[in-house]
Amino acid sequence: MGDTKRFVYWIRRLSELAMVGWLGLLLMIDMIAAYSVGGPQWMVPVCGGVGIVAVLARRKRRVEGFTLLLALSFVTSVVIGGTNYNGLPGMAESGSLLILTIGVLRNVEPVRRAAVLSVVALVVLMAEGSGRDYNNGGLAFSFLLFGGWSLAAGIGGYLRFQQERRTEAVFSVRRAERLELARELHDLVAHHITGIVVQAQAAKTVAEMKPEAVVPALDAIAGAGAEALTSMRRLVSVLRAEDEAERRPGTRLADLRILTDRFSAGGPKVAFEIGQGIDDSTLPPEVVTTLHRVLQEALTNVRKHAPGTAWVEADLRVFPGVVRLRVRNFGSAADPRVARLGGGFGLVGMAERVEALGGRLFAGPTPEGYWEVIAEFPLA
Repeated sequence: MGDTKRFVYWIRRLSELAMVGWLGLLLMIDMIAAYSVGGPQWMVPVCGGVGIVAVLARRKRRVEGFTLLLALSFVTSVVIGGTNYNGLPGMAESGSLLILTIGVLRNVEPVRRAAVLSVVALVVLMAEGSGRDYNNGGLAFSFLLFGGWSLAAGIGGYLRFQQERRTEAVFSVRRAERLELARELHDLVAHHITGIVVQAQAAKTVAEMKPEAVVPALDAIAGAGAEALTSMRRLVSVLRAEDEAERRPGTRLADLRILTDRFSAGGPKVAFEIGQGIDDSTLPPEVVTTLHRVLQEALTNVRKHAPGTAWVEADLRVFPGVVRLRVRNFGSAADPRVARLGGGFGLVGMAERVEALGGRLFAGPTPEGYWEVIAEFPLA
């Protein structure tokens, strides 16, 4: 997974260098034109240089750099047009404006502000085309600049639409996970309260026959109440919605084994191993439930995205301070058509559940070329 991140990092760096290189080449052309034309035309390469700096700083000062370039470009057009000078539009200046327009439409919040800035960019570009009317070519310059702005606005709008779609989908997944956690909270409360009531009734009965046994019974009741409070605090911290919950029995480690057996019966064989020192009393109920959900999602992804896999390896082990579930599939890589989509929303839901309990989730290819999902939870 580290190799993949490094590859993506260098692709982005090379793309950035190529873009800046093209802008630098355009700036050189602007300087040659300014040398040939002279006069106020020297303001144009200055605008181009400011535009390149604004492009380089767009991730930290996107709006500020864009606004400065808009103002400087408009003043340059007014000066050249007001003196009736035979000026030319700036290539680096216009290219920087178009690149920044794409970024503004994609990233600036709220969308109304992004739209206003893009319209201002259109006005500035049209002023550039009409104000720098070299040999009566202002109409042609304006047409070319309008076409470039239209393309940039279309790209920025499309990227904004895709980004908001994914954001909405991620929000829906997280909301669904929180509703599922609410159902599990209902189960945990019912389980613990039932145990407390049973122990309290037993203590009342024992008190009549054996008073000295009441204190241990009260200690057990207090322990069960503390365990219930701990479990509820972990789940309540991520709940943001209410829903009617169905009563279901709590998940146990045996359910993980049943899940892998059912998967093996209808798909690739799963080798599932539970390490020594792990039982239902070792792990909190909400952790066992989340482990079951992570295992279920990981196996589902194997069936959906790697149907040709030969077999699956899964293990649950305890390490100092943490419990770790690992699921690996062998024999088939992930479907490249799915990989290009940037990841499924099932991983988002799994991460939401794991992080809600203070854990961490890792999902991605291993150096050996296999796909691996790892969920780790701290042991209190």
